[in-house]
Amino acid sequence: MDKRAILLGTTFGQRVAEEEGDDLRSYFVETEQWRKIIAGDVDIVYGPKGSGKSAIYSLLQSEREVLRLKRRIVVIPAENPRGTPAFRDLVDDPPATEDEFRGLWKLYFLTLLANYLRRHYSATYTTDADADQVIDHLISAGLLAPEPLALRGMLKAALDYVRKRALSVEGGAQVDPVTGAPRFTAKITLGEPTVAQREMGFVSADNLIERLNSALERVNITVWLVLDRLDVAFATSPSLERNALRALFRVYLDLLAHTRIAIKIFLRDDIWRKIVSEGFREASHITRSLTISWDPQSLLNLIVRRALHNEAVCSSYAVTPDSILASADEQSKFFYRMFPLQVDIGQKQTSTLEWMLSRVADGSKRPAPRELIHVLSSARDVQLRSYELGGSEPPAECLFDKTAIKGSLPEVSKIRFEQTLCAENPDLKTYLDRLEGEKTQQNPESLSHLWDVPIERATEIADQLTEVGFFERRGPKEQPVYWVPFLYRDALNLVQGSAE
Repeated sequence: MDKRAILLGTTFGQRVAEEEGDDLRSYFVETEQWRKIIAGDVDIVYGPKGSGKSAIYSLLQSEREVLRLKRRIVVIPAENPRGTPAFRDLVDDPPATEDEFRGLWKLYFLTLLANYLRRHYSATYTTDADADQVIDHLISAGLLAPEPLALRGMLKAALDYVRKRALSVEGGAQVDPVTGAPRFTAKITLGEPTVAQREMGFVSADNLIERLNSALERVNITVWLVLDRLDVAFATSPSLERNALRALFRVYLDLLAHTRIAIKIFLRDDIWRKIVSEGFREASHITRSLTISWDPQSLLNLIVRRALHNEAVCSSYAVTPDSILASADEQSKFFYRMFPLQVDIGQKQTSTLEWMLSRVADGSKRPAPRELIHVLSSARDVQLRSYELGGSEPPAECLFDKTAIKGSLPEVSKIRFEQTLCAENPDLKTYLDRLEGEKTQQNPESLSHLWDVPIERATEIADQLTEVGFFERRGPKEQPVYWVPFLYRDALNLVQGSAE
């Protein structure tokens, strides 16, 4: 077979799920975790960066018509799946407190639900008294425009209401500048209205949500409000992120009692750990959750599925996807037809698959599918460059030789270091840069010298770098050592060995 021609006609897909398009469905690994999510048994999906949260989110979006027609579940994105996040505007002008954020989330979800029902009734030429009253309340309060707004517009309307109207209304009324008499400009409260407010027509956001839930019950529709990319939306402000997400989870718990409304949240597990570590008593009540995890067999399946998605590969190896995917043994055999048995040769050396997984794992020891896909794509490019320079073909049936696989790592390391680690932790970049060219294993004393800080401070910084996955902490608590995983070594030109 012409291996160069095969590689030219082969792709392993995109690292980022949002760029995969319709191809994602054909090589998505339908795990038990996915089945729980699509069944509606899970509301909160945690996972490390690059673990596949956005892939699951994208597939959930692609299943919208099936869910709507077969199960009467309507999936509504509460955040833009691509482009500028709807919540990005809050970074420059955020709510002042967690309570304000709680009101914002509640009003925003209320608006999304009402907007959907308004379109549903219009399309079906039907009506519902409860829903009509809620929609009228929202239009009167300026929360719902006569014509549907984009997500950012609805979010801005909710934020304006929380700030300028709702909080002041709960404490009293505005004064008419002409007559001096009290003038109420809004009729929705974020808390339970007082008896006097109720007599004047005030109603709580919770009451309006309950009425929309009843309306959904009558038409036998369940709405899933889905949130992803929250790490992107609030990345530049840790305090804003903390307030926003703590408030979000409290509102999630508030809405659990509503059988026709579900909030679905996709969130990085390190961000969740940060919220909990600062004290969050409600955490024990959040039980409808799972954390995405990948074992070697599921990652092998991922590689094989993406390879089999290419007609050139299937034709050259005379296989069909169904015949290979039918068993784990066939997948392993097929993998080692494409790849050499080992990258580093020797009795004590690992297999190629183990080698690859160890190179895409960060300090948490968890290999990320995103970086594994990047290794495959980069190895393809390195192998093709070898052909351009007159290099020989890999031995036997292999599409890749050891040099191409090893040669993929510098690019993968550089992109992960610059576009993920440093981009998300700019306050740690100074310390990371000072490690360039140093040994792969450090201790508090060596780091103290490198960073020119006291040992206690060096340990604090090293523990922060451990938390974000740059270091793997080893050794006893009293004498820790900090080991840099293979994933980040090329980016900083690190040297194998222990610092003195």
